[in-house]
Amino acid sequence: MIDFHCHLDLYPDPELEVRDAAAARVYVLSVTTTPRAWLRTAQLAKGHKRIRTSLGLHPQLAHERSHELDLFEELLPRSRYVGEIGLDGGRGYAQHAAIQSKVFDTVLRLSARSGGRIMSIHSRSAVDEILDRLAATPDAGTPILHWFSGSASQLRRAADIGCWFSVGPAMLRGEKGRSLAKAMPADRILTETDGPFASGPDGPLHPADSWRAVRQLATIWGIALEEARTRLLDNLRSLSESAPDHLRERNNSQRASA
Repeated sequence: MIDFHCHLDLYPDPELEVRDAAAARVYVLSVTTTPRAWLRTAQLAKGHKRIRTSLGLHPQLAHERSHELDLFEELLPRSRYVGEIGLDGGRGYAQHAAIQSKVFDTVLRLSARSGGRIMSIHSRSAVDEILDRLAATPDAGTPILHWFSGSASQLRRAADIGCWFSVGPAMLRGEKGRSLAKAMPADRILTETDGPFASGPDGPLHPADSWRAVRQLATIWGIALEEARTRLLDNLRSLSESAPDHLRERNNSQRASA
């Protein structure tokens, strides 16, 4: 199983989440919301080869944490993954559009200068702005649009510029989410939970709940559950192998020292 967007550090008991994810053999991308949180969150993954920690600066916190961009730049060489980053034009955050744009543009520029990163991107109510910036900075790396909620035409544009997508049980419960997932390139989809923010029938989703998204995708794709699982693992392998050699080496070095 794959949970390619999960906030491990924000659960009530992060260590328990790590143990449970390891026991369930889930591949987890543990995203952070601020650069300051990265070091402590990366320690959660110590000794767990299926967990990677992503360096982020969440758009909803950009107006409070933009001063951490210097720390982001300092830590970037230590992380193959960047996220959660992006823009948020939703209620309560649109008024911070200018500082969000400054932060996102800086992150893309730094990522491009560092040879590119695998990026988990928040795009709520800001899809066109996100895509404009990604198209203008193609060397920033591989963009993965987390919980994409744009229009069908925006989805086509995102796919055309090479975006990937991560989808979770909460997104796939709705008709729009299922319709979008059906239209996404099947070889550029990964599963996620967005736990603990996203919820299921029993409360906040956990990494092992990513199997629910596998089951939903199997139905959407009209294939057997095992075939869907294999396809998603192949996608993860393809994403990993697409990274530049220097990033793979850096990632291995980080894992050895974690």
